[in-house]
Amino acid sequence: MTTLNYERESVFRYAQRWAFSRNPAYYDFSRIGGDCTNFASQCVFAGANVMNFTPIYGWFYKTANDRTASWTGVEYLYRFLTENEGVGPFAEEVPLSRLQVGDIVQLGNETGDFYHSPVVVSVSNGIKIAAHSYDAFNRPLSSYNYARARGIHILGVRKES
Repeated sequence: MTTLNYERESVFRYAQRWAFSRNPAYYDFSRIGGDCTNFASQCVFAGANVMNFTPIYGWFYKTANDRTASWTGVEYLYRFLTENEGVGPFAEEVPLSRLQVGDIVQLGNETGDFYHSPVVVSVSNGIKIAAHSYDAFNRPLSSYNYARARGIHILGVRKES
């Protein structure tokens, strides 16, 4: 297994291109629960270029009906990224102060249920994000109303040698 760099500039460019529109290669989940984690996964894929095709516990998208829960589910994406020991992107939970462009912030309520997965597009003068469902690019994280936030810092990408 080879470890590759996560291409943060590619994440930024993808988020900038698709924040206010939809890539036709992916289904738009906006009307059936929200598109935020689908968009976050698309952005992460732009920086990783590797999916994990492990059934159920991997991280991939082929079609709207052939994908893993981690591609579109907030908690499932968190678990995949922070527990992945196989191919694809891998990450750790960090304080928001350690986030970089291309990382993910997940917003939650006071009971610890996380419900939104914006992508970090800037960390100068405060964290700024891109997101779907409520489409945004370069929106200050401070403009959101949330009780909890967790940072997911992507450390790299593993690929089969």
